[in-house]
Amino acid sequence: MFLLTRNHSGCSIRLSLNCACCCDYAQLRDTSWCRTVGYLTLQVLCFASKMKGEEKMPSFDIVSEVDLQEARNAVDNASREVESRFDFRNVEASFELNDASKTIKVLSESDFQVNQLLDILRAKLLKRGIEGSSLDVPENIVHSGKTWFVEAKLKQGIESATQKKIVKMIKDSKLKVQAQIQGDEIRVTGKSRDDLQAVMAMVRGGDLGQPFQFKNFRD
Repeated sequence: MFLLTRNHSGCSIRLSLNCACCCDYAQLRDTSWCRTVGYLTLQVLCFASKMKGEEKMPSFDIVSEVDLQEARNAVDNASREVESRFDFRNVEASFELNDASKTIKVLSESDFQVNQLLDILRAKLLKRGIEGSSLDVPENIVHSGKTWFVEAKLKQGIESATQKKIVKMIKDSKLKVQAQIQGDEIRVTGKSRDDLQAVMAMVRGGDLGQPFQFKNFRD
């Protein structure tokens, strides 16, 4: 039989074993295996208790996501505007969203017109709630035959270099929080909601080259 007691942190600290209740004491001269089982049980309970305590702390996730349906709506709206504009009449001009690669191909008959199309696209994205910094546009416009084009990438997730900047920024702030990289997201945990809100404001105001959202709030 296992008899467990707990300290103030909820972690088990004492374990008593009565081997006679689970086996014939006369046949069991060496109880080392029982002590081993008891020790392992103690460690598991202690770990589970600590994990339970961590889960109770307020936390949220920092993410950078683009709603592809809203991006498609923006592309459709941009295409309709181009079709109605006099300066693009009889001019080859198009937007093409690729869901798989999360890119938007912007094509026209000159590099100047491609830049015009990019301005239209950014405006339509913003109206659909997608910030312009979500669009990663290559510096060079490709010239192919009679057309020019760029493939602008929609930023999804937080790249490793940016994650490290955010974690360092949070650490340097001396706020009583912890930041942990999880895939292409960052989880921030802390006892004080004020500290968590301060982290959100700091990340929003940071010059990090892309927009961020905050989700999965836990009390």
